[in-house]
Amino acid sequence: MKLYVGNLSFETTENDLQDLFEQHGTVNEVHLMMDRMTGKSRGFAFVTMNDDEQAKAAVTAINNHELNGRALKVSEARPREERAGGGGGRPNGQKRFSGFRK
Repeated sequence: MKLYVGNLSFETTENDLQDLFEQHGTVNEVHLMMDRMTGKSRGFAFVTMNDDEQAKAAVTAINNHELNGRALKVSEARPREERAGGGGGRPNGQKRFSGFRK
């Protein structure tokens, strides 16, 4: 089961999360989300645990648990939502100004 962990302190490391979640079962993977531009934490992570019962126990125990001065928000991760693609388009189908016609 994949878990979402939010409201992380910027000082929190993947090892901190690994240690915390391992108190409730086997942790497969911890992925701390980092900002591409600054290289700093974005304040959330995903933790994957094999056993669903252990994962549910971890959610119950760790949600609102304080780590590095922040109350963690832990829940089952939801599938990523599809975003509207393309980007860079002009609003309302407007065309680029191509100059005056003679």
